[in-house]
Parts: sequence; structure tokens; C-alpha cells
Amino acid sequence: MTEELFSHDSYLRSCEAAVVDVRAEGVVLDRTVFYPRGGGQPGDSGTMRWDGGDCRVDDTVKSRDDGEIVHVIDPATPPPPVGAALTAELDWDRRYRHMRTHTALHALSGVVFTDFGAKVTGGNMDSGGVARMDFELDGISQEFGHDVERRLNERLAQDVPVDVHLLPRAEALADPDLIRTKVSLIPDSVDPIRVIDITGIDKQADGGTHVASSGEVGRVKVVKTESKGKANKRIRIQLEEL
Repeated sequence: MTEELFSHDSYLRSCEAAVVDVRAEGVVLDRTVFYPRGGGQPGDSGTMRWDGGDCRVDDTVKSRDDGEIVHVIDPATPPPPVGAALTAELDWDRRYRHMRTHTALHALSGVVFTDFGAKVTGGNMDSGGVARMDFELDGISQEFGHDVERRLNERLAQDVPVDVHLLPRAEALADPDLIRTKVSLIPDSVDPIRVIDITGIDKQADGGTHVASSGEVGRVKVVKTESKGKANKRIRIQLEEL
């Protein structure tokens, strides 16, 4: 399986890698800094360069067949050949925005869980710093959104560390606070479980990329609150520019 460099260091912008497979859906490398779409976070984009060629990576996904990370290549450019040594480089500004947004969502989850006791029922984000999270809440209002926004920004401004830990599966699942979704989405095969800890704000299992401190997120605006059905309420957020 591809070595997932992004799991250990979200700030790596490029890496040297070798092509191990070229498929109809894209290119598989032996190692990569590209995060594959999942958990509400978009897949990374960027470029690949090798001796004699280069190509655009439009998206990164996990194969439904074997779980391998597949780099989706712009169809207008030929892919690198199997065995080629290349440099894979991220669209860094886009990735960094994903990292800020993802950490903001975790902090939002922490605020709503800690202060209001509500678990997450869903979530998603796009590449423009816009995201939404759904919670198991009976009711929601504009005033509630303003209150959550204030609490969220106060905690982000504490500029606390965002740490990554790998815990044995049994240990992680023994802590009910680590699974903040209404239904656990962690496959049975995952062991150890990767845990993101925003010190004093949120701690939960997660496979995505994050900034190193809450202060890097900047200010967050709650742009809308809405009901999506009984006990399912949505909060939409937008990052403010740094």
C-alpha cells in the first residue's frame, strides 16, 4: 500500500516517489503527500514531474477495489510510466485552506459537544474555506449560531497545539469521547487509530490533515443555521481570510 506521508506531517508540500501502477482511474505511487478524498475533506490536487514529462493531478481518491490511493490525472496529459521516479507536489494554498477548515470543524464539534452535549451526524467542506456540520440537536436558531461562533473563536484564539497520536484500536474505542459522530465510521480493519487532539478543545479519531495550532485557523464565521429534520441541525461556517 502507498506510504501515507500526509498522515505524519501535514506540512510536507512535495515528495520523491516511484510509480507502481497506472490505471484507468489514475496513478498509484509508492509514497505520497496527496490526501485522498474522504471524511468530508476534498482530495488534493497538484502536479507530478519526471524525467521527460509532467502532468496535472486533478484529484486524489481511494480505490473502491483495493483501497489504494489513486492520483486522478488530467485527461489532456499522459500519465508517467510505471517505474518512473518523479516529484509529486501539492497545490499548497488549496491544501492549507483544507487544513484550516478541517481543524475549524473539529473545534466546532468540540464546542457543541462540550457545551451542548450534541454529537455529529454529518459534515462536509469545500476548497473555498466553506464547510458545514450537522448535529443531533432538537432545535437551532440564529442566536444559537451567534453564541457558537463567539465560543468557537474564543477557543481558537487560545492558539493551543493540535497534536496527532496513534492509539491501539482497543484503547481508542474504550474512550467514548474519541468517537464524536453519531455512528462510528472507522472500519474494523483500522488499527492503530489516528487521533487528533486540539488541546482542551477537541479530541477525536480522524484521518485528515490539520494545522499545528488552533491559532492558524484564524477567525471563523457561522454563516447559517438550519434544520435538516428532527434532531438533525446544520451549522454552516466560513473561514475569514488571514
